[in-house]
Amino acid sequence: MRYELFIGLRYLRARRTEAFVSLLTLFSAVGVALGVMTLNIVLAVMTGFEEDLRDRIVGFNPHVLVMHQFGPIDDQDGVLGAVREVDGVESATPFVYGHLMLSNRDRVAGVFVRGIDPSAAGADLRDSLVAGALENLRGSHAVPLGAGRGMTARLPGVVIGSRLAEDFGLEVGDAVQAAMPVGPDSDSSVPRLRRLAIVGLFDSGMPEYDKAVAYLDLTQAQQLFGLGGRVSSIEVKVADLDDTSAVAERVNQALGFPYRVRDWLQSNHNLFAALRLQKTVYFIVLLLIVLVAAFTILATLVMVVTEKRKDVAILRSMGATRASIRAIFVSKGLAIGVAGASIGTVLGYLGCLALSRYQFIDLPVDVFYVSTIPVRIYAWHFLLVGGCAFVISLLATLYPARQAALLSPVEVLRYE
Repeated sequence: MRYELFIGLRYLRARRTEAFVSLLTLFSAVGVALGVMTLNIVLAVMTGFEEDLRDRIVGFNPHVLVMHQFGPIDDQDGVLGAVREVDGVESATPFVYGHLMLSNRDRVAGVFVRGIDPSAAGADLRDSLVAGALENLRGSHAVPLGAGRGMTARLPGVVIGSRLAEDFGLEVGDAVQAAMPVGPDSDSSVPRLRRLAIVGLFDSGMPEYDKAVAYLDLTQAQQLFGLGGRVSSIEVKVADLDDTSAVAERVNQALGFPYRVRDWLQSNHNLFAALRLQKTVYFIVLLLIVLVAAFTILATLVMVVTEKRKDVAILRSMGATRASIRAIFVSKGLAIGVAGASIGTVLGYLGCLALSRYQFIDLPVDVFYVSTIPVRIYAWHFLLVGGCAFVISLLATLYPARQAALLSPVEVLRYE
């Protein structure tokens, strides 16, 4: 061990007459530890919210969306064939989208309708079903016309969100009234009405999504919106989410004009940009805790330099260089910072594990869409926070170490 490091560590243990300096040293280490711990936990929670929201969005929406510039897609077979040949595409399926106004008694709600092929539906949608089955979207279903009438009607099926069904007081087997808005090409100003049979309920974990989205069979949706054999868009799933943008660009090059290609990042750019900005702001604000602790380290070292003026003068008289004197006080400051950062990292990791495993903090689902705090632990987050704490602690040592190195041994020892 170099003598500079040995002396710097020795100065961590103050004499009884320097108890206040020792107390400041302890406060400095605790401040760094608290800042690092808090920052690690907040980063893990913010990353958890971001990734959980991303997983929910891409689970219920296309990774890549292919649309025609001027309306529905006529040559869906040709487009599907071209898209499926693109490297990185896992699956491509046609779907129809539109808007309906659903009503039941005195309740009315506008919903975004997705006409899908039930056999090609993703696992996330299937896993979210809490009643019924997607296969029931095919064909028609017998629904009683009214209590006591003993008559039934054959109606096309629809799958709606559990929150919407709860608001409407409906369940699987009930019928709901659907009104289709009047299109610009329609000869009538009266909306078309159609009754639909509820054949399934889903719960995505996002209340607003559950209230605003409904699913129909692809063929029924084409008939409902008067598309014939055409489809609104092509839904593309990619093998690697991190490669979505590159796959979307390859699909765009394969199709060319008049098709337009958008990936899920473009569709939700504002949302995830806001989340990233929020996480960055939290990082900067909480890093101020470490910065405040670093000022405590600076103040501690300034007091130590004042207390150790005689020691510095003696070391300089014995041949110690200015660089060695600087190294002594830098070592002491870094020891405080590294100790605090290490303790804070361990406490932050344990806190993240506790939040993830025991889930002892409950959240209102209607506000946060999740019932507990989601946590994602990444090693590079801990390395980043620890590295920032190390750099801030190092910068805090430079001024006191420089002042100590500039002390003149002659001036200090003249009256000793």
